Amino acid sequence: MTPGLAIRRLEERDLAAYKALRDEMLAAHPEAFTSDAETEAKRAPSSYRARFGLDRPEGSGQFVVGAWLDERLVGALGCERDERIKVRHLGHLIGMMVRPELRGSGIGAALLDACIAEARRAPGMEVLTLTVTTGNVPATKLYEQAGFVRYGTLPRAIRVGERFLDKDHMVLQLTTPP
Repeated sequence: MTPGLAIRRLEERDLAAYKALRDEMLAAHPEAFTSDAETEAKRAPSSYRARFGLDRPEGSGQFVVGAWLDERLVGALGCERDERIKVRHLGHLIGMMVRPELRGSGIGAALLDACIAEARRAPGMEVLTLTVTTGNVPATKLYEQAGFVRYGTLPRAIRVGERFLDKDHMVLQLTTPP
């Protein structure tokens, strides 16, 4: 673990730092995200309140955890949860980001562990899913080490310029299925 690293759920006061990190990561790694940098750069920091779960009650399963190093946001990972009753048991991990100079330092694993732990505390959350760009071996290994398994691939899931990229779909059972 990186000395001085703090992992915590992001709050209202973190909106600007999150937006800055997200804008930087989207621009640097367009193949890793379904959102595009140009469109997202136009969003206000306050537009991420819902992603943080600030418009929902505590324990809703909608949140973003952040990694802080020397009071600087260096990574983040979110969990989205639909409020519809038939799919409330599902959480979807989104937007894994770690600053390039800190990759391989354990920050991604710490974010993933914190996100899984937070999801387990959300009442009724039983399954986590995520997508990862096919061929992103470090990210896939990280998710597999946490227990995620691939259950399919969506061909041509995203388009970056004239290039299409596939997305692997992965799942983690938080509870034992009957």
